[in-house]
Amino acid sequence: MSLTATTAAAKAKILGEALPYIQRFHGKTIVIKYGGNAMTDERLKHGFARDVVLLKLVGMNPVIVHGGGPQIDELLRRFGKKGEFVQGMRVTDAETMDVVEMVLGGQVNKEIVTLINQHGGRAVGLTGKDGGLIRARKLRVRDESGSDELVDIGQVGEVESVDPEIVNVLHRANFIPVIAPVGVGKHGESYNINADLVAGKVAEILGAEKLVVLTNTPGVLDKNGNLLTGLSARKIDELFADGTISGGMLPKIGSALDAVRNGVNACHIIDGRVEHAVLLEILTNEGVGTLIRRR
Repeated sequence: MSLTATTAAAKAKILGEALPYIQRFHGKTIVIKYGGNAMTDERLKHGFARDVVLLKLVGMNPVIVHGGGPQIDELLRRFGKKGEFVQGMRVTDAETMDVVEMVLGGQVNKEIVTLINQHGGRAVGLTGKDGGLIRARKLRVRDESGSDELVDIGQVGEVESVDPEIVNVLHRANFIPVIAPVGVGKHGESYNINADLVAGKVAEILGAEKLVVLTNTPGVLDKNGNLLTGLSARKIDELFADGTISGGMLPKIGSALDAVRNGVNACHIIDGRVEHAVLLEILTNEGVGTLIRRR
């Protein structure tokens, strides 16, 4: 035996600690928004794939909704275009929409599927256009100058409805759905939708136990950079009002708040730069981010 008695006892304690969580969440749906460093760092990518496979093997139903901002920006640069954002949303003209579909529905989605399958899972890649999964409508956002004027930022959408049937079919067949956040309008047009918003809405419609959002920060931070956790919906509203939550965190926290208000039991904003962050948050006593509850 290569382990010392102390090391063996510590490993056994960690494994035993996971048991009540496995029992509690067996058969439950866990929606994971996958983004940030976790999907660009090779070590973290493989660790995430293993984590997802493990969750499936112990009886949970993980659903992955992924972003791909850095990959989109890289391809846009090759085409001589620069990404623009308003209120955390990517300005998406027709040419940018082609790039978004190419990167999200092709490159990124297939890479995630391949990694999960390499680690023993059975993943299937989807966009919101497959099976009418995500119906979308055009989104307009408020001007960042603070006026009430609404700005047209192109083929950017918001979720109008989610049809969970294709995801439920995949769950029943023991597959892991991997969803790219591209929706379809009523005339068949494509819409680029913020992945955080898609993850929150999918979690609501599926009646998920948890929504887990991977980020490049330790979680929700106060104005002094301290981690906040155990937040209620009421406290989140206060953080919006005083400007603590702003910029790119707005859609993440906004979708999390909507999700817990509409039936999801808890949302976790976690640090995707931590290896095996998903397992640490779901299967151990110590979390690695911010927990948001309904009350």
